[in-house]
Amino acid sequence: MAKLFIKQAKQYADTRPSYPDDLFQFIASKTPHHDLAWDVGTGSGQAAASLARIYKNVIATDTSSNQLEFATKLPNIQYQLTTPRMSIKELEQNVARQSSVDLVTIAQAMHWFHLPDFYKQVKFLLKKPNGVIAAWCYTVPEVDESVDAVFKPFYSIDSHPFWEPQRKLVDDQYMNINFPFDPVDGTNNTGPFDQFVIEKVMDLDSYFTYLKSWSGYQTAKDKGVELLTDDVIEKFNRAWNQDGKGKKVVRFPIYLRIGKVGNNI
Repeated sequence: MAKLFIKQAKQYADTRPSYPDDLFQFIASKTPHHDLAWDVGTGSGQAAASLARIYKNVIATDTSSNQLEFATKLPNIQYQLTTPRMSIKELEQNVARQSSVDLVTIAQAMHWFHLPDFYKQVKFLLKKPNGVIAAWCYTVPEVDESVDAVFKPFYSIDSHPFWEPQRKLVDDQYMNINFPFDPVDGTNNTGPFDQFVIEKVMDLDSYFTYLKSWSGYQTAKDKGVELLTDDVIEKFNRAWNQDGKGKKVVRFPIYLRIGKVGNNI
């Protein structure tokens, strides 16, 4: 995953939306203690910064030094560069000791992971039986009818050949991702739960910068293909400015999988 985000790390940090507070309050309400959280695939630390307001300490890891360069710095967040597949020894050195973590979070990243290995790490680190894992993704941006009508073919036709296969898990709202954990208290299943949404005010330039932060956009560029052609930009311009409002609220629906480790080892 790291290679996909090296060239657009600053764009990613500048334009990726922040997650809503109610998402973290919901997740934190499922962990009996708030001592230590591990944010995996932290990127530029959007989720880690929110976790740091609730948990005493946050370990935030990523395989990309470029991403971590732009991460939000707070005194109770420890950022750690790791290899894609850590051994148990590396896990204890870089993250925490066995059965010491209250919460593991993965924001818009778990579809990139080798899940069998990752889940072994999660079950090793989480406190038994009530340690919680929460993984979420957000899907395509929603603006208004005019802009979305231009976006739809741009995403599903123009960009489609350049997405990694893992993107399908996001398009499926994490419904089909393997998630071998027990439901948390008060729920009958592990999701995906869809009551959360990101809202971010953007102008058209910010919207374009967000599109350019996609791994699919960067893959196309590397292959010599510019997805945001003059024709596409003009279509977006007409749609965006149709109502005379330069700034718009862009919505990103969130889909959350959440579960507890139980006594699984």
